[in-house]
Amino acid sequence: MKLGLFGINMNVCSNPEVAARVAKAAEVAGFESVWTGEHVVLPDPQVPPSPLPPSYPLLDPTVSLAYVAAHTKTIRLGTGIIILPQRNPLVLAKELASVDVVSNGRLIFGLGIGYLKPEFDALGIPFDQKGPRAMDYLQAMQAVWTQEKPAYHGQFVSFGGIQALPQPVQKPHPPVVIGGHTKEAFRRAVQHANGWYGFALDLEKTAECLAGLKKAAQEVNRPISLGPLDISITPGPTLDLDLAKRYADLGVHRLIPFPRAKTEQVLHDFIKQSADSFVGRG
Repeated sequence: MKLGLFGINMNVCSNPEVAARVAKAAEVAGFESVWTGEHVVLPDPQVPPSPLPPSYPLLDPTVSLAYVAAHTKTIRLGTGIIILPQRNPLVLAKELASVDVVSNGRLIFGLGIGYLKPEFDALGIPFDQKGPRAMDYLQAMQAVWTQEKPAYHGQFVSFGGIQALPQPVQKPHPPVVIGGHTKEAFRRAVQHANGWYGFALDLEKTAECLAGLKKAAQEVNRPISLGPLDISITPGPTLDLDLAKRYADLGVHRLIPFPRAKTEQVLHDFIKQSADSFVGRG
């Protein structure tokens, strides 16, 4: 079982010096990865289904991870997730390739399609066809990352006669993780991703999602080049060794707890406690 830490760009970790210290502590403690979240804007006032109050601070994932990369050596750096339909795919491809280069190949690219319509409206992005748009963007980004002479012609993005160097350190490109708890998200993960990410799921919901992924694997083709689907879960608010083992028994490969800490010291205490309980025992 790999152990990650969610929230390296938000709340108390929106202070870059805190984020750097927390990431270094997680690395020393044996954590495999740290993860960002993303909302470019939040509805004000907060309205369902917005998960956060408008006063909640979040740094941009790529900026945050580049800063953390400069203060760490081995810990992997995950976006959990970037809302891909809201981004220009070529700009994002450049940003993420840059993170992979400055971190010497430690990026994990987690993406989702988003669900907050006010966020899309504020950005001037269509709220419909988010799934097809995201997969079109992903394939365009992979073309930039892997092709000698990048070219791509899809429904939502088309280009040729360009170049964007350097390409990522990881070959053929950083691992791709797709988030989401719907039938369509499961299909996207099976067809296009190295891994799937389920956020804030207890054991029962995790089992339901894994059953959904299994069903999707029977309905769509998974390219052999993607390998086995790596399963990541952010569990509920409580986690102990017994519960972690139960997640592992379900088929989970990585747990990414979200401490929701209000102070830096609480985060350091959580890292120490988790290291004492989990690291080296999974």
